[in-house]
Amino acid sequence: MSRLEVIKTGKLWIGGKWPRSESGATFVVEDAKGQTVARCALASRKDSREAVEAARAGLPAWRDATAMLRGQVLYRAAEMMESRCEEFTEALCDAGMNLPAARREVELSVDRMVMLAGWCDKIHQILGCQNSVAGPYHNFTIPQACGVVVVFCPQEPPLLSMVTLIGAAMAMGNTVVAAVPRSAAMLGVLLGEVLAVSDVPNGAANLLTGDIAPLLDPLGGHREVAVMVSSGLSKSARTTLRLAAADGIRRVHTIPWTGADWADDAQTCSPWFLDQFVEFKTMWHPAGV
Repeated sequence: MSRLEVIKTGKLWIGGKWPRSESGATFVVEDAKGQTVARCALASRKDSREAVEAARAGLPAWRDATAMLRGQVLYRAAEMMESRCEEFTEALCDAGMNLPAARREVELSVDRMVMLAGWCDKIHQILGCQNSVAGPYHNFTIPQACGVVVVFCPQEPPLLSMVTLIGAAMAMGNTVVAAVPRSAAMLGVLLGEVLAVSDVPNGAANLLTGDIAPLLDPLGGHREVAVMVSSGLSKSARTTLRLAAADGIRRVHTIPWTGADWADDAQTCSPWFLDQFVEFKTMWHPAGV
């Protein structure tokens, strides 16, 4: 008697748990030959709201952790990605990428996570400063986490862009809600499984898979969201996102990079890229005369 293959079921990752979509909806993920490789949960508006609430609840544990600890956690995530590189490579090949290119993207993604982990305890020295003031005071400006960050991941390059956006936001001490398009759904599920075993606190990272368009309004308009970063959205989608964010104090950033731009370490690991994930606090302290 022949056995039936067990098809992977990809779920959402919200608050450290793996729920199915509240709507019960799923979609089929096929490889380049049209064969079914997985069925993934289709995130709904309610799922997006729950993801933001989970990110807000998980913010204190991640934001208040030492910079060194955050770096160790992200480095652990890179280790786990390295140990599962064949799975990531297979998922990229299923999405239509050739084997050499898939292996190269996985390598770049692992290296990118390591680089971002290294920024955790160094960004303060680069973006922070002591200001010169006229008076007997010490005046310091330091970067700090914004809070809940929503990232809309592009379709290309699927893994590298996802690791860059999620890793950059987390390295700065923010919690993240990532909206992952259908074409990269399995990569999002695999990345969630990596983060889940990397000592990431519950709610520090949350992943939603499926269609991006229905999530623009609920995520863009949620009052607990501080920053939204998107790449690969159409002009109409960017307009929808900005209109949803217009009634609150939320920053919206659009990353214009395409293709090989994401492989440029000098650009994607620059402090001038990371500064969109932080805000600045200035402190005054009396100085002895």
